[in-house]
Amino acid sequence: MKFETYFPLEKLKPYVKYFVISENELENKYKVFPSTNLVIGFQYKGQLTSLKNDTENKLASAGITGISDSYKIFKGSKNIGTILVYFTEVGFAHFYSNPVNELFNLSISLDDIFHQSKVNEIEEKLTMATTDEQRIIITEYFLLSQLKDIETDKLIIEAIRLIYLNKGLIRIKELNEKLHISQSPFEKRFRKIVGTTPKKFTSIVRFNNILDSLNKTQSLTEIGYENNFFDQAHFIKNFKQFTGETPENFKRLL
Repeated sequence: MKFETYFPLEKLKPYVKYFVISENELENKYKVFPSTNLVIGFQYKGQLTSLKNDTENKLASAGITGISDSYKIFKGSKNIGTILVYFTEVGFAHFYSNPVNELFNLSISLDDIFHQSKVNEIEEKLTMATTDEQRIIITEYFLLSQLKDIETDKLIIEAIRLIYLNKGLIRIKELNEKLHISQSPFEKRFRKIVGTTPKKFTSIVRFNNILDSLNKTQSLTEIGYENNFFDQAHFIKNFKQFTGETPENFKRLL
């Protein structure tokens, strides 16, 4: 099994966090938990399938998964090889003409986003490539060819910074006050650029902070209180939505 991380060219760094080359000789089923990043995947060999309610759905060999507020289950075939593109929180808005929130909770074919001939071209090149370095260069070239010359929304950048600074525990009303913007226009701008509402984004940031806390010696009650869950039932329900497990079961599996 291989899972290796590569960082992008300087010109792509504002938009792409990193690339991952993932390969597995064995068929494997795995969960993907909510994160703040949209992800593009290119299967240069093998087949990826999504699983939901015991139903399998074969995914396109080039696809994109939007931000989600619940876990997803995928199954990779034997001898699968994938290059993944993890975008920054505002990155994909520089490649997509429509509001990014249109992709919320979706996993769709990449030719629904980009011209089919361009997608076919990169897929063919990735299949023919013989090294990971070649695949990264091919993917970077594709992204640069699709990059739109638009200005980054600095207010949304600042909003994201404040959300992370507060570990997802900042109220949206407080954000509005700090940014000197009313709720409705702020939410519209945030959804369009980031891909979900500020409230859901903060909940995902909080969730990932909780995941990090599970490796510490704190009790689940302490972790819940630290993350503004003053009701254990609410904490368990929220955690189960994101992972499919109770916090106790999840921690036991770590």
